[in-house]
Amino acid sequence: MIFDDIYSEHRTMVFNLALQYVQNIEDAEEITQDVFVKVFNNLLAYKKQASIKTWMYRITINQSLDFIKFKNARKRNILSSIFSFNDETFKIEPSNFNHPGIILEQKEAYQKIFEAINQLPNNQKTVIILLKIEDKSQAEAAEIMDMNVKALESLFQRAKKKLEILLIQKG
Repeated sequence: MIFDDIYSEHRTMVFNLALQYVQNIEDAEEITQDVFVKVFNNLLAYKKQASIKTWMYRITINQSLDFIKFKNARKRNILSSIFSFNDETFKIEPSNFNHPGIILEQKEAYQKIFEAINQLPNNQKTVIILLKIEDKSQAEAAEIMDMNVKALESLFQRAKKKLEILLIQKG
């Protein structure tokens, strides 16, 4: 297993998956770079219990979620120190969605959907992204998320209900 081959085969998948989480090209590029640094550093430790693609998905999802957590914490700390907001009264607004390829008249609808997806708990956000945006099968998504298919189905149903509520609230 040669790193260059892994990079060539999976870089687009990693970038696109990261982009689904952060909706920002520069952030997705940074996550992609971090993922491949992690892969390079852990290639010898890869146990082959899952396919390389599944392993890459797991690393990308975790790196994307960590990136979002770090970025939001950094924003909160900077803004709260400047304006003396406490965490209960100050909420970070989702960034503007600038995904390439979205036609102009649909941009607002996509932005609302992704703002709602970004408000879901991480595991619900991940199941929506894997099943509906990445178009993975339930079996593939369950393997990536390291859960059984029944648990994934239940998680997906909860995520859909929560997403529907969030979208209705956004009107």
